Amino acid sequence: MADPENTLILSLDSGGDVVIQLRPDLAPGHVERIKELTREGFYDGVVFHRVIDGFMAQGGDPTGTGMGGSKKPDLKAEFSREPHVRGVASMARAQNPNSANSQFFICFDDATFLDGQYTVWGVVTEGMEYVDALPKGEPPRTPGKILKAKIAADA
Repeated sequence: MADPENTLILSLDSGGDVVIQLRPDLAPGHVERIKELTREGFYDGVVFHRVIDGFMAQGGDPTGTGMGGSKKPDLKAEFSREPHVRGVASMARAQNPNSANSQFFICFDDATFLDGQYTVWGVVTEGMEYVDALPKGEPPRTPGKILKAKIAADA
């Protein structure tokens, strides 16, 4: 297994575990935030409130509306040249580039038009089929959710 300290496991209600290799080399601040929120149990029970077939699944908002986040300060953008391709995990944000907080998305397909505008912080290495199985919609009628999020080193 890759570095357990930089491996995020999302247990989804769509059938199984999604393993995401974190990329502190690309976005150290964002990876630190994801790990911090995960260890606080922030993502447990949180739904994927925006799931667009052929594009991406977005979650990480405790209100499930797409308008919420954590109580922590917003993050400074850490844009990179890493392409938004299938399986890439990237941070959602508002218009302000430095407004990412807790919401993130996982690309279903190549979305290179996002490159350099959103912070890539990880890539799915296993379980992409469970992301694919999430109910679609904005919001989905019955949204899929993260049952439990954990860092492999803590398992």
